[in-house]
Amino acid sequence: MKNYDNVIIFDHPLIHHKVAILRDERTSMKEFRELVEEITTLMTYESLKDGVLTTEVEVKTPLETCKQTMVADNSVVIVPILRAGLGMVNGVHVLFPSAKVGHIGMYRNEETLKPETYYCKLPEGIEEKLVLLVDPMLATGGSACDAIQLLKEKGCKHIKFMAIIGAPEGVSKVAEEHPDVNIYVSTLDRCLNENGYILPGLGDAGDRLFGTK
Repeated sequence: MKNYDNVIIFDHPLIHHKVAILRDERTSMKEFRELVEEITTLMTYESLKDGVLTTEVEVKTPLETCKQTMVADNSVVIVPILRAGLGMVNGVHVLFPSAKVGHIGMYRNEETLKPETYYCKLPEGIEEKLVLLVDPMLATGGSACDAIQLLKEKGCKHIKFMAIIGAPEGVSKVAEEHPDVNIYVSTLDRCLNENGYILPGLGDAGDRLFGTK
């Protein structure tokens, strides 16, 4: 995969450690869900080093008054791509507990492998916020591209996309179709198989999060 200015692949030993456990087929649903949230928190911290709206406040310490920078209230919105993206929401809320949550529902047509949208509910005023679009798996890139396009049509101008596992095919597709959107991936895997699943991957993230098959 070629290098893209808007793609950030994390290279952090703690994330690698947690992804290794996440992949293991023996990992329980409870532990899988906790790991997804923990990895998301680490990714959120790294991905929001820039691009967050801040404000300067005056703070009175026990010794004197000083000026301090804080994240502006109500400046971040989390938008999971249903259903697996729901597993990442709490990981962002650890750092932004008051962030509002929108939802974009998509499913993959098993014949065409293309995404189809069935639900969209977004907070009022989202077009003025920093939108964190989240989905654990970036496979073909179809769902991510369609979700980003939907957000842009709603007026969103500041979008970051986060995925835990990415395939080169999907990362390249999103990077090329939406060069103005930063893409954050904790681990870049080898490729997609003939059914559009990431290899080595971790199976179906939604099923492992919610105990379905």
